[in-house]
Amino acid sequence: MTLGGTVPEALMTVVAAATVFSVMFVIGLGIVPREFRWVWQHSGLVAKGLFSVLIAVPALALVVARAFDLARPVEIGILLMAISPGAPVALRRAIGAGGHHSFAPALQILVAVLAVVSMPVWIALLNEVYAGHATIDPAQLARQVFTAQLLPLGLGILIRYRRPTAAAWLESKLARIATGLLLLLAVLAIIDIGQVVVNAGPRIVLAIATVTALALAVGHLLGGPDPATRTAVAISSAIRNPGLALLVATLNAAPPEITATVLAYLIVSAVAVIPYVAWRRRRPDPVERE
Repeated sequence: MTLGGTVPEALMTVVAAATVFSVMFVIGLGIVPREFRWVWQHSGLVAKGLFSVLIAVPALALVVARAFDLARPVEIGILLMAISPGAPVALRRAIGAGGHHSFAPALQILVAVLAVVSMPVWIALLNEVYAGHATIDPAQLARQVFTAQLLPLGLGILIRYRRPTAAAWLESKLARIATGLLLLLAVLAIIDIGQVVVNAGPRIVLAIATVTALALAVGHLLGGPDPATRTAVAISSAIRNPGLALLVATLNAAPPEITATVLAYLIVSAVAVIPYVAWRRRRPDPVERE
């Protein structure tokens, strides 16, 4: 079976799993105590950021998907991306666009940890909304998210704490491997891009672009007065985790229409955030980063 284009489902599953695991491991290796201190000092802002990423965006996606009256598998594909937070590339894009150097990593870590709870809860709710047609067991999903995302993050943090010198060496080496896997996953998606976008149609593209724009707006509004934290929350809200979504879809035998929609979401949302990133890069940051 393919994902809707020419890429074998098994190949995409392996690459997605390896990508998520390796990138989260590298992020864990790079964690320093400063990020955790910053969280405790700005708990209100962190809570608003988590609300935006974990609750507001999936809720908005549900409203948009139903409003556009899309086919059921397409709706589920959009919602699967919306409930899959913590895209590894979001941290890089947030910092590259002027995101806060302490807040952005802390938000990434907390989102990865809380995804073990938030994703099963959303799946349980969606199973009710779709009268059982979402057909993913929440408990099984929690185990999958823990293995793919939280476990490597925790291992990386543990190694950083126990062996900081070895962690620094490993981080530099494994970062290249993780980047290579990200590129491979992108290439596999690009191979499918033509057929996926053609199959998607303008209404699906518009629905995904609408969800992305609303996610940027909500994240920007909830990101506090500091332009750097606003940027971090907005980008973390808008850029979802395709590796995690594809992994969940393929491990749970989702139909090709769902996985094809996940790929369409990846492409459309990546394009939709470009104007925001360009705008934030042009703005001076008056607040000194900690």
